[in-house]
Amino acid sequence: MLTSISHSPAETEALGEAWGRAAKSGWVIALVGDLGAGKTQFVKGLARGLGITGRVHSPTFTLVNIYPSGRLPLFHLDLYRLETREQIVAAGLEEYLSPAGVTVIEWAERWFGTRVEGRGAKGEGETRTRNTQHATRPPNFRWIRIEALNEMERRITYDDFGA
Repeated sequence: MLTSISHSPAETEALGEAWGRAAKSGWVIALVGDLGAGKTQFVKGLARGLGITGRVHSPTFTLVNIYPSGRLPLFHLDLYRLETREQIVAAGLEEYLSPAGVTVIEWAERWFGTRVEGRGAKGEGETRTRNTQHATRPPNFRWIRIEALNEMERRITYDDFGA
């Protein structure tokens, strides 16, 4: 687990941009954090790092925004309006766990639980979460928690379950 401190929205975007430059097809990035923590700021930077020039915004009411114009397509999911894993599955979102591009999921804890813990060898499918939900994690899975420390600073914690 790695942790960094962002001192501004611009730094959070810059971190996302670095991830976008390094991204490989098949990555699934789970974002966890309260409202206003900086999840969408991170995604804006990620999109920029992928070479996407269009406006990036959270797909709260549409569930998925697709940005096909970059080095890799970006599939941006927002689960805020879905309350259970069953609703997520019923919405047909499982296809985005095996992307031909990069998938980023805001409010990922609604799908995978509050904290993903690896079980078994790297890349194996089943994952357990602290709130006892079971979720299948993709092989190239990254988990990012963004916590507001104060008005400007964010603690960004990262686990890579797909390395």
